Amino acid sequence: MSEKLWLVVQFPMKSAKGNQRDEWLKNKVIEYLDLFLANAELGYVDGFDMGKCVSDPNQYALNIFCVVTDEARSIALIKRVLKEYRLDYTRIKMATMPFENGETYTLKYAYKKGVTEFSL
Repeated sequence: MSEKLWLVVQFPMKSAKGNQRDEWLKNKVIEYLDLFLANAELGYVDGFDMGKCVSDPNQYALNIFCVVTDEARSIALIKRVLKEYRLDYTRIKMATMPFENGETYTLKYAYKKGVTEFSL
Protein backbone atom coordinates (compact mmCIF):
# COMPACT_ATOMS: atom_id res chain seq x y z
CA MET A 1 0.00 0.00 0.00
CA SER A 2 1.24 3.47 -0.88
CA GLU A 3 1.77 6.23 1.63
CA LYS A 4 -1.37 8.11 2.67
CA LEU A 5 -1.95 11.74 1.70
CA TRP A 6 -4.52 14.37 2.54
CA LEU A 7 -6.27 15.60 -0.60
CA VAL A 8 -8.64 18.54 -0.44
CA VAL A 9 -11.13 19.52 -3.14
CA GLN A 10 -12.06 23.20 -2.83
CA PHE A 11 -15.09 24.95 -4.31
CA PRO A 12 -15.56 28.73 -4.07
CA MET A 13 -18.73 30.01 -2.38
CA LYS A 14 -20.37 33.44 -2.30
CA SER A 15 -21.12 33.57 1.44
CA ALA A 16 -19.89 32.06 4.71
CA LYS A 17 -22.90 29.80 5.19
CA GLY A 18 -23.41 29.04 1.53
CA ASN A 19 -26.78 28.53 -0.07
CA GLN A 20 -29.05 25.60 -0.84
CA ARG A 21 -27.00 24.77 -3.95
CA ASP A 22 -23.75 24.72 -1.92
CA GLU A 23 -25.33 22.32 0.58
CA TRP A 24 -26.57 20.09 -2.24
CA LEU A 25 -23.12 20.20 -3.90
CA LYS A 26 -21.39 19.25 -0.63
CA ASN A 27 -23.67 16.26 -0.10
CA LYS A 28 -23.39 15.00 -3.70
CA VAL A 29 -19.61 15.42 -3.93
CA ILE A 30 -19.09 13.61 -0.62
CA GLU A 31 -21.44 10.80 -1.69
CA TYR A 32 -19.81 10.28 -5.10
CA LEU A 33 -16.20 10.68 -4.00
CA ASP A 34 -16.62 8.32 -1.07
CA LEU A 35 -18.15 5.71 -3.37
CA PHE A 36 -15.69 6.03 -6.26
CA LEU A 37 -12.54 6.33 -4.11
CA ALA A 38 -13.58 3.24 -2.13
CA ASN A 39 -14.43 1.25 -5.27
CA ALA A 40 -11.03 2.08 -6.76
CA GLU A 41 -9.35 1.26 -3.41
CA LEU A 42 -7.77 4.71 -3.41
CA GLY A 43 -9.16 6.18 -0.20
CA TYR A 44 -12.18 7.83 1.41
CA VAL A 45 -13.76 11.16 2.30
CA ASP A 46 -12.79 12.25 5.81
CA GLY A 47 -14.93 15.35 6.24
CA PHE A 48 -15.54 18.90 5.07
CA ASP A 49 -15.71 22.50 6.14
CA MET A 50 -17.59 25.49 4.77
CA GLY A 51 -17.03 29.13 5.47
CA LYS A 52 -14.42 31.86 5.42
CA CYS A 53 -11.02 31.13 3.96
CA VAL A 54 -8.18 31.29 6.47
CA SER A 55 -5.96 33.23 4.06
CA ASP A 56 -8.61 35.82 3.08
CA PRO A 57 -11.66 36.35 5.33
CA ASN A 58 -13.45 38.05 2.40
CA GLN A 59 -13.39 34.77 0.42
CA TYR A 60 -15.52 31.72 1.16
CA ALA A 61 -15.00 28.06 0.28
CA LEU A 62 -16.30 24.54 0.63
CA ASN A 63 -13.42 22.16 1.36
CA ILE A 64 -13.89 18.40 1.10
CA PHE A 65 -11.08 16.42 2.72
CA CYS A 66 -10.07 12.98 1.50
CA VAL A 67 -7.43 10.49 2.58
CA VAL A 68 -5.88 8.86 -0.48
CA THR A 69 -3.07 6.42 -1.25
CA ASP A 70 -2.16 7.35 -4.84
CA GLU A 71 -2.03 11.05 -5.60
CA ALA A 72 -2.05 10.97 -9.40
CA ARG A 73 -4.75 8.30 -9.74
CA SER A 74 -6.93 9.94 -7.08
CA ILE A 75 -6.75 13.36 -8.71
CA ALA A 76 -7.58 11.87 -12.12
CA LEU A 77 -10.51 9.92 -10.64
CA ILE A 78 -11.89 12.94 -8.79
CA LYS A 79 -11.66 15.14 -11.90
CA ARG A 80 -13.44 12.48 -13.97
CA VAL A 81 -16.23 11.95 -11.41
CA LEU A 82 -16.88 15.67 -10.89
CA LYS A 83 -16.94 16.28 -14.64
CA GLU A 84 -19.07 13.23 -15.47
CA TYR A 85 -21.68 13.99 -12.80
CA ARG A 86 -21.62 17.77 -13.42
CA LEU A 87 -20.53 18.71 -9.92
CA ASP A 88 -19.03 22.16 -10.58
CA TYR A 89 -15.86 20.68 -12.10
CA THR A 90 -14.99 24.01 -13.72
CA ARG A 91 -14.61 25.78 -10.34
CA ILE A 92 -12.39 23.43 -8.32
CA LYS A 93 -8.91 23.49 -6.89
CA MET A 94 -7.21 20.38 -5.53
CA ALA A 95 -4.24 20.21 -3.22
CA THR A 96 -2.40 17.52 -1.28
CA MET A 97 -0.33 17.27 1.88
CA PRO A 98 1.47 14.35 3.56
CA PHE A 99 -0.89 12.51 5.94
CA GLU A 100 1.55 12.61 8.83
CA ASN A 101 3.65 15.65 9.67
CA GLY A 102 2.16 17.66 6.81
CA GLU A 103 2.09 21.37 7.39
CA THR A 104 0.89 22.96 4.17
CA TYR A 105 -1.10 21.91 1.16
CA THR A 106 0.49 22.00 -2.30
CA LEU A 107 -1.75 22.95 -5.22
CA LYS A 108 -2.06 20.06 -7.70
CA TYR A 109 -4.92 21.22 -9.92
CA ALA A 110 -6.71 24.51 -10.51
CA TYR A 111 -9.77 25.20 -12.63
CA LYS A 112 -7.98 27.92 -14.60
CA LYS A 113 -4.46 28.43 -15.82
CA GLY A 114 -2.28 30.87 -13.94
CA VAL A 115 -3.59 29.94 -10.48
CA THR A 116 -0.54 28.97 -8.45
CA GLU A 117 -1.54 29.46 -4.82
CA PHE A 118 -3.70 27.38 -2.53
CA SER A 119 -4.86 27.86 1.03
CA LEU A 120 -7.79 26.74 3.10
